[in-house]
Amino acid sequence: MDIRLPYSRDGMTLHLDDTLDYEILESQIQSMPKSSQTEDELVMDAMAHPIGTERLSSLAAGKQHVVIICSDHTRPVPSRHIIPFMLREIRKGSQDADITLLIATGFHRATTREELIGKFGEEIVANEKIVVHDSSDMDAMENLGVLPSGAPLLINKIAAHADLLVSEGFIETHFFAGFSGGRKSVLPGVSSRVTVLGNHCAAFIDSPYSRTGILENNPIHKDMVAAAKMAKLAFIVNVVIDADKKVVHAVAGSAADAHAAGCRFLRQYCQATPKKPADIAISTNGGYPLDQNMYQSVKGMTAAEAASKDGGLLIMVAECGDGHGGEGFYQALKNCESPQALMDEILKVPQDETKPDQWEYQIQSRILIHHKVIYVMCEKYRGMAREMGFETAADVNEALEKALKEKGRDAHIAVIPDGVSVMVKKP
Repeated sequence: MDIRLPYSRDGMTLHLDDTLDYEILESQIQSMPKSSQTEDELVMDAMAHPIGTERLSSLAAGKQHVVIICSDHTRPVPSRHIIPFMLREIRKGSQDADITLLIATGFHRATTREELIGKFGEEIVANEKIVVHDSSDMDAMENLGVLPSGAPLLINKIAAHADLLVSEGFIETHFFAGFSGGRKSVLPGVSSRVTVLGNHCAAFIDSPYSRTGILENNPIHKDMVAAAKMAKLAFIVNVVIDADKKVVHAVAGSAADAHAAGCRFLRQYCQATPKKPADIAISTNGGYPLDQNMYQSVKGMTAAEAASKDGGLLIMVAECGDGHGGEGFYQALKNCESPQALMDEILKVPQDETKPDQWEYQIQSRILIHHKVIYVMCEKYRGMAREMGFETAADVNEALEKALKEKGRDAHIAVIPDGVSVMVKKP
């Protein structure tokens, strides 16, 4: 059997001999029943039937300063199918409302004008008030109190001073927050770096509940929910998208109730349970643009981790044409005595001393403690990957042959074509 795996822009073909013991774990979003509604109609219908609250137009009545938190350039949110309808609904309730689109960059770099046009279109960028959040600008932050974790909640003053705070977003699986969307618009979206670092602390990342698809007892999610409540996030419009980044489902309403409904819907289609723990697990990071660096590719690797038995061998198929993706991430893995030594060091770091990139190399070291990893990546950075503790290969079939020599040709193989779109439930 030949399986086409996402890799960079062109993909890579995995050849599986019929004598091998393998199974394929993938999201069923592509096979869900097709709606007769267009993307716009799905969003408008959700907004017309909000969950847990009144319509946005009713909430906007009498409000002067309205803020819509919008996702940034790193998220494939189809904002062109969401923001125009949110603007229309707000102005229906308050014709003269002063509306700000606040771009939720979280810990990312600023979104450029060109990227804003790509997200919203020329008309919205030319005619609406848009502010790009900067998590490092402490003068732009307002202290709203203390989160359940003990970390301070410092958010953008524009959001803090709004008469009505709402947000757009999309829901996908997330490798330590459970799912994206909803409350994440506030934390990390428009929070200060101090708050983000506190939320992503070593103790929280170490929790067994801080995993893909888990919300209950997840300490990271708990802090995010509290942040949304403290910021008075009143209404969200969130969508579920398919592999082509098209809207296939939409929810709208209260930040808690609408998000929960969206997560329940997605869970039906994204969850996959292996027949048994794999000796060899092959995963990807969904191809371009998500597999441009090793930092981002930790996400797809956690799917292989979940599918594998302890000591299983993982194959990560990600081009990583931009290299490591984070200097702190690179240096921590390169310079550590061992993954276990690095983990021991991380777990000693107090919450208020969390370092940028720490959560990413904490998860990576967790994986490397229990698994050998073979990276299928571009030639340019294979030497760097080996410095960081990985084996490398030029092709997924070469990597599989290496793995079979080590694990035996009777090894059970789990193939995860898109590691960032599937929630692998441990068998």
